Amino acid sequence: MQEFREYLSFLQNYIKSRILNFGQRFENFKNIIVALLVAKRGKYSSHFLNSSFFLLVSAVVIGLPTIAENNPFISSLQQNNNIYQAGVVSYNPYENSLSTVISVKPRDKIVDYEVLGGDTLESISKKFDVSVDTLKWANNLKTDVIKPGQTLKIPPVTGVVHKVASGENIYSIAKKYKTDAQNIVNFPFNDFVDLDTFALNSGQILYVPNGVIEEERPKTPYAPYIAQVQAGIRGTSNFIWPTSGGISQYPVWYHMGLDIANSALPPVLASDTGTVTYAGCVRYGYGCSIIVNHANGYETLYAHLSSIGVSPGQGVTQGQQIGVVGSTGRSTGPHLHFEVRSGGILLNPLNFLK
Repeated sequence: MQEFREYLSFLQNYIKSRILNFGQRFENFKNIIVALLVAKRGKYSSHFLNSSFFLLVSAVVIGLPTIAENNPFISSLQQNNNIYQAGVVSYNPYENSLSTVISVKPRDKIVDYEVLGGDTLESISKKFDVSVDTLKWANNLKTDVIKPGQTLKIPPVTGVVHKVASGENIYSIAKKYKTDAQNIVNFPFNDFVDLDTFALNSGQILYVPNGVIEEERPKTPYAPYIAQVQAGIRGTSNFIWPTSGGISQYPVWYHMGLDIANSALPPVLASDTGTVTYAGCVRYGYGCSIIVNHANGYETLYAHLSSIGVSPGQGVTQGQQIGVVGSTGRSTGPHLHFEVRSGGILLNPLNFLK
């Protein structure tokens, strides 16, 4: 037993000695490494910072589009912004808060075009989106023959370019060119001395959209209205015709609405169920008008009314009378100006009423 105790004591001292020896050698090695790192810290830190910056920039460039696309806060903000804008549009019908999708930049005056080799009146008419007859009338052409180098005057719209003579007014000019006076008023680049009476200056240039020169088409009978419509008939998108009468102007890029004329002043019906967001009168523009929000992304506008039978905030059902056809605002005769809107964009009403 005595020898065994001595052996245990020796083994304990030996293990303790080895551990202390290993610890001392480890501390010495660590001190050497630390001293080396401290001495070279500028060199190593520079590489580390450069590498870290490169990795950070790469992560931002690669990951930022994905983060932005899937960020719910950004999409919510955009959605709220769209809702706010739509709300503004509903209550500002007389300012430039609406837009129409236009395929080409609209022209506000006559431009000169030099005929190139291979050009024809038909190709030029397609290029400038006017009719062949419009080109012939504007350039006093009796035939379809044109020559390279010839300069043609290109009107901004299909119809007739008229120089106003003394004593003429929009009604006599419209009658002369077989169109409706409202079409002349609707063209935004026609100027008037008085916006209430639509008076003209002698010698001014007046654009007559869709006008025709009788001598050029002697065999074509003139019908004051191209089509007759009946109120209450359902369209392809669950909208109904808002009133009865003749279509005096179809939608075009500068007048993206449907004019339905009727001197009998028939009732105006809500084209679909919804809530009235605007009902009021001004002396200019739409005159007395109503806007109905249909809670499905669409709004309809009814303008130039002689009377209004609803108020803002009131709910209306499809076919309910909301007003009466009139000639208030920028109007030359009794008619309903009807628009369909979505997100502040004017749409072609015929796509919903055919």
